[in-house]
Amino acid sequence: MTVLDASAVLALTLAEAGQDRVMAAILGGAEMTTVNFAEVAGRYVRNGASAAEVQALRDGLPVVLVPVDEDLAVRAALMVGATRAAGLSLGDRLCLALAQRTGKPALTADRGWAAVAAAVGVTVEVLR
Repeated sequence: MTVLDASAVLALTLAEAGQDRVMAAILGGAEMTTVNFAEVAGRYVRNGASAAEVQALRDGLPVVLVPVDEDLAVRAALMVGATRAAGLSLGDRLCLALAQRTGKPALTADRGWAAVAAAVGVTVEVLR
């Protein structure tokens, strides 16, 4: 199983480079935080998607959504120091926090994550 970043899901849904790796991860079982899905949905909304279209996106995405709980929030907060120089956002840290908690690799299109992977105890796979 793999933890997906919003950038990975967007690569798939927008047919970008690396989409085949994302599909393979999904076929092997994938999950993402609800916050990271909100990032994906937000991209679509900014481009004019309706509530029904966002729901259809969610319904068509065979990925387990994991709610952000207290444990993930604390884990993400504790990563601030290690990820600040790489410019990672709260959403990025929550994705990494889920990967850290589950011991599963995080799949992203953001190359900057590789620089912080060891510091936060996560395996990061970069799409492209």
